[in-house]
Amino acid sequence: MKNNIGQNWILLRGLTREAAHWGGFLPQLQKAFPDAQTHTIDLPGAGIFYQQISPNSIQEITRQIRQHAYEKGYLQTKTNLLALSLGGMVAWEWLQNYPDEINGAILINTSLKPLNPCYQRLRWQCYPKLASLIFKRDLYQRELAILKLVSNDKTHHETIARDWETIQRLRPISWQNAKRQIIAAANYRPPLNKPLVSVLLLNSLGDHLVAPVCSSTISQRWSLPLITHPWAGHDLCIDDGEWVITQLKQWSENSPGQFPL
Repeated sequence: MKNNIGQNWILLRGLTREAAHWGGFLPQLQKAFPDAQTHTIDLPGAGIFYQQISPNSIQEITRQIRQHAYEKGYLQTKTNLLALSLGGMVAWEWLQNYPDEINGAILINTSLKPLNPCYQRLRWQCYPKLASLIFKRDLYQRELAILKLVSNDKTHHETIARDWETIQRLRPISWQNAKRQIIAAANYRPPLNKPLVSVLLLNSLGDHLVAPVCSSTISQRWSLPLITHPWAGHDLCIDDGEWVITQLKQWSENSPGQFPL
């Protein structure tokens, strides 16, 4: 019997990013799943919620995002979570506590605190570059520097950085909210039960922000499938969105959805 695991999607972004940062990936996803309901939700303190104060815990971020999804009617049918980085922690918290709402989850370049040390969850090599962002006053140069950290495909960097500059001017995320998101990710102690729903892990060998071994550790801990991209950076959906779509289609066709208790 064909499952309906690809029929409803909620997309969650990572640290200091918002729905608009999905860029061209969102229409790619909609084209691949034309009959699906596809929704993006911004983290508190980012995107349309940029004037709010971000919670400093993943648990509270998850609560607010889930409440928003409920109010918007996104949970009338089971959903898939497609989540990047910090968004993956939110997805993990969600599927662990409310598995009946979730068909399955795709976690991209994420990490969990107990399983890997801090210098792998945020690679020590990028610390100086992250610190230098504080002193960049030119928004374009700052966004370009961020893009170079998370993307290895330089083909469209200038155009994407201009788009990101516009996003930041329209809905600026504050340094305070960025700090609170970092605290939330750093202190998150997730439930360590084997997921009751289908989970696919994607990671990138060229990730300069989060060590690829973080996804490998999660995969090994619970025998979850992991597919590795050979060259992409942390923002896998920007670097090779078509590759991600291919993995999603194969997963949605083969996944059993929620596992029996």
